[in-house]
Amino acid sequence: MARLSTSILLIVFLSAAAFGQSATGSLKLGKADVKSASQIAFGPEGILFVGDSRQAAVFAIATEDTKAPAGPVNINVEAVNEKIAALLGIPADQLLINDMEVNPLSRNIYVAVSRGRGPDALPVILKIDGASKISEFRLDNVRNSMAALVDAPEAKPDADVRGPEGQVNANPRVRTIHDMSYLDGKVLVAGLSNQDFASDMRSIPFPFTKVDKGTGIRMWHAAHGRYETASPVRSFIPYTVGKEQFVLASYGCTPVVKIPVKELTSGGKVHGTTIVELGNGSTPLDMLAYQKGGKNYILIATTSRGVMKFSADEVGTAKRLGPPTNACEQSNEQSTPRPGGMPGCTIDVGGIAYQTIETLRGVWQMAKLDDSKAVVLSDRTPWAANAREAGKVVPPVVAGNATWFTLNPNTAIDLKTIALP
Repeated sequence: MARLSTSILLIVFLSAAAFGQSATGSLKLGKADVKSASQIAFGPEGILFVGDSRQAAVFAIATEDTKAPAGPVNINVEAVNEKIAALLGIPADQLLINDMEVNPLSRNIYVAVSRGRGPDALPVILKIDGASKISEFRLDNVRNSMAALVDAPEAKPDADVRGPEGQVNANPRVRTIHDMSYLDGKVLVAGLSNQDFASDMRSIPFPFTKVDKGTGIRMWHAAHGRYETASPVRSFIPYTVGKEQFVLASYGCTPVVKIPVKELTSGGKVHGTTIVELGNGSTPLDMLAYQKGGKNYILIATTSRGVMKFSADEVGTAKRLGPPTNACEQSNEQSTPRPGGMPGCTIDVGGIAYQTIETLRGVWQMAKLDDSKAVVLSDRTPWAANAREAGKVVPPVVAGNATWFTLNPNTAIDLKTIALP
């Protein structure tokens, strides 16, 4: 009996120790005081990371949503923005959708929104389950922790809106967090800093203890014909080639750049390798990686060039897109302040070949649902697959309050499950 009691106590002790070492065990119960739900990403144990540009912070929140679905999931909600607005008791034109992700454990969909269009809009996280039921995921009594980012851009909440693609928020602070992802014990955060290399990738160890400076990024922007350090990553995904981990980062106008994760060091600077140029006059909105028919692909949704697909199997061997002449080596944001200003330095498209997915139009956000399906948020407006080349008006955007810009809430937005192309 003594041996049995000792064994039981040992099991209890080890179980408690294991819980204390778990990701969820590092979080404390209380209110997650999020001021703006700009971007979201999932980590281990169903933990939801919420990027808060307004506070220049990242929250880790235990969703306790870890039960796997009983069968295949197909979620479809017509006019989902109108249904969310009704749930929150506001007109649909007062709802801004900021980001969407799929919980990889439960396959439930989480959506980050702003309840209101002004600078004091309230952040809300919604959950959409396998039965397409929408509910609010409340933040007032959850296990959570917060990491405050260093070197964030200055907050200028009264800055005027501006922008060639529509109205965008000129407050530098909202560009602190453009995208996030969890990778092997680290939360990667892309956006702007106040450093000389303003384009920044922060690598924050989780559980949160200490937050260091991020890594400044320099890359060759083929469509602009110059090196750039101030243009922020708009969307990215971690991607492994062989045994080496990379970040595949997409920028406006629209290069895709490969960045080694091992070179993301506190206060450091890294030179990314441009491997794809998807064309000028467009902004990437979302990215995902998937496998089909034994081959690997990257899918990118953009504002005006549609949804584009290219082979991920070529990422490791792709030829670098760089300055085509020695003179172009001197082209940068200081010497060539206007994109394309130095003759002979630009290309419109190049690198790994891509195709435009004609059947996917108006896609605003997308996330992988399982090995064969994705979910997309799409505008009902019948855009051309490539609105820019077809001479159509680009998607209507408005100034965000948690993000740089967002889709005009006056349009109906559908949530659909699609087969991966």
